[in-house]
Amino acid sequence: MPRRRTTSSSSSTAPSAPSAPSAPRNRTPQPVRVRRRTFGDFVKAFLAFVVLAGLVVGVPFALAVTAGWPFPGGAPSLDWLQREITVQTFLHILTVIVWLAWAQFTACVLVEVKAALSGVGVPGRVPGSGPSQLLARQLVAALLLVGATAASLTPGLSQLGQSLEGNQKPSVAAAQQTPGLFAQQQEQAAATANALAEQAGQAGQDAARADGGSSAAHGDTKYYRIQPPEGRHHDSLWEVAERHLGDGRRYKEIFELNKDRVQPDGSRLSEASLIRPGWIMEMPGDARGGELVEMPDEAPDVSEQVQQQISDYAKSGDHAQGSGGGDAQVSLPEQRPAPTPANPANPVTPATPVPGTGQEHATPAAGQEGRSFGLPEALLAAPLLAAGLLGALGRRRRQAMWQSALGAVGGRRGMEPPTPTGDAQDVQDALLVGADPEGVRLLDRSLRGLAASLTAESRPLPVVYAAWMSGNGDLHLQLAQPAGKPPAPWQQGQDQTFWMLARSDAEGYEEAETAAPYPGLVSLGTMDDSRLLLNLEAVPGIVSLGGTEADRAAVFASVAAELATNGWSDRMTITLVGFGDDLTPLAPNRIRHLDGFEDLFETMSAETRQRRGALGAAGHDSVLTGRTGPAQHTRWAPHLVLLAAQPSDDDALRLAELAADAGRLGIGYLVGTEGTDLPGAAWEMEITGAGRLLAPLLGLELDAQMLPAAQRRAVVELFTDADPGSGPGSDPEGGPGRPANAPPFLVDISEQGRPAVYARLVGSYEIIGLDTPDGERSALLHEALALLLLHREGVHPRVLSSALWPRGVTADVRDALLERLRAWLGSDPDGTPRLGTDATGRLTLAKSVVSDLDVLRSLYYEATQGRGAGSRQVRGRLLTDALVLVRGPLLADRPEGRYRWLTHEIVDAQLPLLVADTGLALSEFHLEKNRAEKAIEALTAALRTAPADERLWHELLRATHTTGDPGRLRALAADLVARSGARGVPPRTEALLDELLPTWREGVSAAG
Repeated sequence: MPRRRTTSSSSSTAPSAPSAPSAPRNRTPQPVRVRRRTFGDFVKAFLAFVVLAGLVVGVPFALAVTAGWPFPGGAPSLDWLQREITVQTFLHILTVIVWLAWAQFTACVLVEVKAALSGVGVPGRVPGSGPSQLLARQLVAALLLVGATAASLTPGLSQLGQSLEGNQKPSVAAAQQTPGLFAQQQEQAAATANALAEQAGQAGQDAARADGGSSAAHGDTKYYRIQPPEGRHHDSLWEVAERHLGDGRRYKEIFELNKDRVQPDGSRLSEASLIRPGWIMEMPGDARGGELVEMPDEAPDVSEQVQQQISDYAKSGDHAQGSGGGDAQVSLPEQRPAPTPANPANPVTPATPVPGTGQEHATPAAGQEGRSFGLPEALLAAPLLAAGLLGALGRRRRQAMWQSALGAVGGRRGMEPPTPTGDAQDVQDALLVGADPEGVRLLDRSLRGLAASLTAESRPLPVVYAAWMSGNGDLHLQLAQPAGKPPAPWQQGQDQTFWMLARSDAEGYEEAETAAPYPGLVSLGTMDDSRLLLNLEAVPGIVSLGGTEADRAAVFASVAAELATNGWSDRMTITLVGFGDDLTPLAPNRIRHLDGFEDLFETMSAETRQRRGALGAAGHDSVLTGRTGPAQHTRWAPHLVLLAAQPSDDDALRLAELAADAGRLGIGYLVGTEGTDLPGAAWEMEITGAGRLLAPLLGLELDAQMLPAAQRRAVVELFTDADPGSGPGSDPEGGPGRPANAPPFLVDISEQGRPAVYARLVGSYEIIGLDTPDGERSALLHEALALLLLHREGVHPRVLSSALWPRGVTADVRDALLERLRAWLGSDPDGTPRLGTDATGRLTLAKSVVSDLDVLRSLYYEATQGRGAGSRQVRGRLLTDALVLVRGPLLADRPEGRYRWLTHEIVDAQLPLLVADTGLALSEFHLEKNRAEKAIEALTAALRTAPADERLWHELLRATHTTGDPGRLRALAADLVARSGARGVPPRTEALLDELLPTWREGVSAAG
């Protein structure tokens, strides 16, 4: 983020810690430039001495000789008032006025000499002196120009009217830089440098204002006009400084002289690397270099229009710093939301559950026992990322099952998703523990609700640089600049650039039909108990990330994964350059991969032009105005570019030029760098080996959100295994000789396989074989058993505790519940506990504990691939028994507020598909013997659980058609059309109706 100078008051009052964790550093060290005195300086000093001697000594001597001393020889009498006024009287009065003027000027000279020789900085002001003190200052400065003291503090005659700000500040520019957007305190060194810089700057500003504020009236002020590109070569301030100042590193002097001044095209200079052809640059007084350095009144080689532009630009010399010119000129002393003061004596730690940040899903002992359980800590501490990945994984698995059911993948009907093992299983458990879907939901609704409210008030969306999700669930938006009063229920935060929404108000938001206003927000890490989300598409330039290659890759992978799967965006394009080709399976519709910079430059140049033209044609000044109002349907999806490897110097300049207008166009750039100087970098960050994300100039020090290489591979494995076309067709679980669609747990369905404990989950929840536990723990025990029954592969203890206690629980409470669960389930006759632990520490149930869903899966499997595959009689019996087990939806009567973990499961999609497959198989069994009524009965039973399955309706139409009753078929068609509603009949169903009942549309029209 651009750095902004602070005033001395802010510097002096800011607390200075004895030791700072990370002090701002100079991007480019500035050498001390010693000005060599020329013969002209000595001539000016001599002339100044002559003038001073004449004014201070010569004038009083001449007055004393010609007019006498101004002091009277005695006390005046009243007769003096009655004398006649003569010419001599006027001469005496004028003589007194001259003496007074001389005295005032002499006082000014003494004040200026004292200030210059003592080095106190800005001299005191002599009352009513005005031009006299200015003249005295200039003469003293010229006289002392050959002395070291005056030369360092006072402007010489060659710099008359020119602010010292431009020449003094480069040497302390980095020390002046206040920590930016999220700064908490000023560093001691920066405060000291600010005080010195202000003293020198104030002196120069006084001289400039006294001279009329215009640099154009003095011949030594020079200007340069940024040249248009030639081929691939673009002008830069570095090259300008190298050509005309002799040192490219002096480009910062040019930048400081021209920062935030209005250019001929109406824009302003906010970053040294972001300049445009046709801009005017005021140059330091010692600039040299032929026809390219021009003065406003003496530029014969340029057109009158350019001369006028330079002249107008010269009048803007006394420009305001940070007055809205820069897109990122916001710098506040304390802009991060303060930690929740609920219990100051016991601050929240990362191991403590933090509502609203996803850590409420972890137990307070997470930090101590997380590694012993083997779950990845990085994902446990990334609640929004985990929620996005978990939601995307669930959608991918549901899609795979539907594709399989519709015969899209080799006829693998009823495919069971593969059970993860090893690292993939650990990562899946970490996602289940760490995910905060409620936080994602509230964030999405809050942002869309804000957009809807602003649209209703005909107000544009403000530019948001970042969002903070505090520990108590409140949301703080950091605005680029004040945007007025926020719409209710939003409130103004700590100042006018913060809008805040309390969690209680956010929970009252309903779904809003509006575009996602800030889809580029992405988590970077946590500070204290608050989580930072940076809005990448709003950055006025490039975000650079330094650090080792491995650490940078972990941050880049986390950013890419969250952008690809987050729940607060609609559409988005994420371009990964030189890395991340393995991340494409996370979101094939969002992520694309480019091999190198040339491909990126070609692609983004074209898109930048296209977006700029589209915004102009639509009449929008930025993508934000296109996301509200009548044009919000266009969405203006962001395009975020992640470039992990540092580009070459030439490529970096080309990229900086591309990114100059990126924030307005909805394009963001995150670029990896090995150093600290990246052209066009608005915000600079660094990732350390200890997992800390540092941005000293922004005042940031976060616990970084990362996705290390091993966990990234495991996450990708979960997604690729869920793809129905990626795994081997014979065995997705890897078991030897096991069919592709075998359930994870097969029940002995013979008479000898009667279970000891039988739970009915399909329909109302019932348990047979156990006594109902007493007390308030009964509901927890039933819920824990249901979770274990739905995961026969085993459940991690932390997954179980986070499912039962979403807001966190202590380890002793969890362990006590597990002991009660063990005691309730009891042991088998051989003494084996029915609740055990496998080699990985996961909780497992004995085979004697069975659910009706296990039996349903086993019956269907035996009927289609087991014993029923070779015996028609056995197949019919097994399918009939399976369909009888279906009594309704899963856990139909579960209490409200419990079993929220089911939102992470895909069993709600598995069960209807399994029931539909069973009904279709039984219908086929009956139709083979022309028993249409039995087939219709089986299909109707299956439709009660899977009413949206198009395959069941198709088979029901065919079975009804075989009855030979056109009226019955017509009634079924009318019922099907009515169920379709406004969406209309699906194309496949419409084609089948045309085949079986060509006149079905007439019946629909008549009914309508």
